Amino acid sequence: MASGGDNFLESLSSSVQRMHLIQIDSVQRWMEDLRLMAECECMYVLQSKPISGDGEGHNELVITSQQDLPDSLQTLLKRAWAITTELSKIFYKLEVNRWQHIHSTAVRVNCHIRSLINESSGYTHSASGEIQQSLVSQLDTATNLYSIEAPISSLIELTQEGAHICQIIAKEGGVAVLFKLCRQDAPCYLHVLALRALASICVVEEGINELEKVDGVLCLADLLTNESNPEATRAEAAAVVSQITSPHLTFTQHLGSFLENMEDIVTALIKLCKDASSSEVFLLASAALANITFFDSMACEILLQLNATKILIQACHDPQRVDTPYSKDQVVTILANMAVLDQCASEMIQESGVELLLEFLHERPPLGISTEGAALERILQKSAVTLARLSRQPIVTDIATSLNCVPRLIELCRYPSERNNSDSVLMACLAVLRKLAASSPQCFEDSDYQQLIKPRLVDSFLLCSNMEESFV
Repeated sequence: MASGGDNFLESLSSSVQRMHLIQIDSVQRWMEDLRLMAECECMYVLQSKPISGDGEGHNELVITSQQDLPDSLQTLLKRAWAITTELSKIFYKLEVNRWQHIHSTAVRVNCHIRSLINESSGYTHSASGEIQQSLVSQLDTATNLYSIEAPISSLIELTQEGAHICQIIAKEGGVAVLFKLCRQDAPCYLHVLALRALASICVVEEGINELEKVDGVLCLADLLTNESNPEATRAEAAAVVSQITSPHLTFTQHLGSFLENMEDIVTALIKLCKDASSSEVFLLASAALANITFFDSMACEILLQLNATKILIQACHDPQRVDTPYSKDQVVTILANMAVLDQCASEMIQESGVELLLEFLHERPPLGISTEGAALERILQKSAVTLARLSRQPIVTDIATSLNCVPRLIELCRYPSERNNSDSVLMACLAVLRKLAASSPQCFEDSDYQQLIKPRLVDSFLLCSNMEESFV
């Protein structure tokens, strides 16, 4: 199957899950299944050219929350749903060893896939035109600001359908229109909606390119630095900054205009962290800062000058601002990147940063909330990495050992459940233990030293990664 079909299947999978079957009687279902089987056989003979395009065989399909989707997209969603349905039938037949029925189902799957590829050949052009008539053009030509809330909301909903939709919106001028709105004197809720849409569109390279063309970074900097703007507006602007500086997107590194405005943006974001009225606002601002510290090392120097270490450490003791592992993950990410600077160690010590890192090392996932496990792993790993970077200063080693940091690090190495079975946490803990052992070997029992410090790092890692919970 062509790569184009794969891409469409991936982008439509989230919408496919929002479909469901209407219950119909068994005779009607049998007749419709019979028609589909016959059409598939004919399609196979005619090189995947459908006999009819009326979609009769899919009358049972209903898209429950996609009323605003263009017809071409609805057609593709239905076809994708049909593919997943047929695949589930194949899996079931394999489970019950009904091998003699596999062939006919496989033929139907093959034909549906071919149809999906054929139907999608004109998808970009038709969908692009439909979006430009119904949404982007409405925003661009609106004379009444209060009439554009619905089109923006629909645009946001469309962006959730996948990268292909975001690419179309960007190419049709959606980014330019949304920034045009952000520059106007409009109600706060419209700015918030526009920025939320921009954050979704800028997950694709086309969105970032369009943002550059319209000086979007400068607009974001203006929104963030203007303290007369409501906190909600500045928080959503921070969300867009977080998106366009994401270390997971390789094409964001070409944002030349960001470096020109970085100091203003970083200054505004750390102030937003300091004054955040809720944990949601703090999370958006700190996530943007964390990404920026990966984007350019100069950001850490700016943060050091702005007393960011003190602000972030104090925030971690304020449950109104930091109340989830996700926020703690952003804070420790910033501290880990700042710890590369020699000047950072003394400031962290002064602001009880080492104590905070030890608190983070004792983090455990809440019972019954498995989704927080990945965030917990990042907190543990980055806390250990930060300690390892800071321990080049002898005084940091003294503080860490006096706070009984070594026993906890050993516990994280020896017991997989304590580190959520994460090998990256194990490696980070072994690294910091060896740093601490270099200056304070007296803090280690002989057995710990022989197994965790003396061998090669890879040997200690293999020993601990294969260790059972009953280790003695």
